[in-house]
Amino acid sequence: MLTIDPKDIPVSELFGHLTGAVSPRPIAFASTVDKDGNVNLAPFSFFNVFGANPPILVYSPSRSGRDNTTKNTLDNVLEVAECTVNMVNYAMVQQMSLASTAYAKGVNEFVKAGLTELASETVTPPRVAESPVQFECKVIEVKALGDQGGAGNLVICEILKMHIDKTILTDTGAIDPLKIDQVSRMGANWYSRAKEGLFEVPKPIAKTGIGVDQIPENIRLSDILTGNDLGMLGNVEQLPTQAQIDTFIASDALIKELVKTGDDLVIHKKAQELLAQKNVNNAWKILLAKR
Repeated sequence: MLTIDPKDIPVSELFGHLTGAVSPRPIAFASTVDKDGNVNLAPFSFFNVFGANPPILVYSPSRSGRDNTTKNTLDNVLEVAECTVNMVNYAMVQQMSLASTAYAKGVNEFVKAGLTELASETVTPPRVAESPVQFECKVIEVKALGDQGGAGNLVICEILKMHIDKTILTDTGAIDPLKIDQVSRMGANWYSRAKEGLFEVPKPIAKTGIGVDQIPENIRLSDILTGNDLGMLGNVEQLPTQAQIDTFIASDALIKELVKTGDDLVIHKKAQELLAQKNVNNAWKILLAKR
């Protein structure tokens, strides 16, 4: 048995042990606004429900373990004590991950992740239209748990409105765990899909993806590519060069013939196959190849 005194190891190592051991954890996809009305969207897996009367959710935007900075979400709820908390299902997990990128303050992660803002009824922050369950909340307390890197900040929220996609309900009106198809966080890059098990999504910590908003319109509005596909495409730091594209296309006769057809339906399906294999770079090359 490995016995650890938390004070004896670096915070980053302790964080890894904690998130690896205390899992799977539900994900709060939190939308907030600052005093100037700028929208922010970010996921947090230090999160759960803590009561039904009144209905209470709590999530924790921790201080950065690298430089002790605070999250935009925390700064925002201290300025405007409202938020929405949106549940994450498998169909949006790649876009959710992209939204966790450390974009500069003022950048709207809804736009970067290609997600849809849905006006709330009782609070200012918008909801995530793609989310199967959305909570409108007032923030009743923010409790700082420390002032050093890695310290949590409990954002204690009272639910004012709850919105549920009717397609995830059973005949008796309960939420069907198979239909909602939730995902949860494990340690490192690992997630769990409630109805199937483990899968991996590389976390965008060391890089800043271009964002779904920078994907060419004919690709972004594809009838084939899903939100998850677009999230993977938007998580690259830069696009392949024309020389790289030409070399790749010339190296494979089948792909060369496929591209020559100029059929977006066929090309997008092939790109989707590559994305399913986590081969994002080659998917981009096929999508950007000259017809």
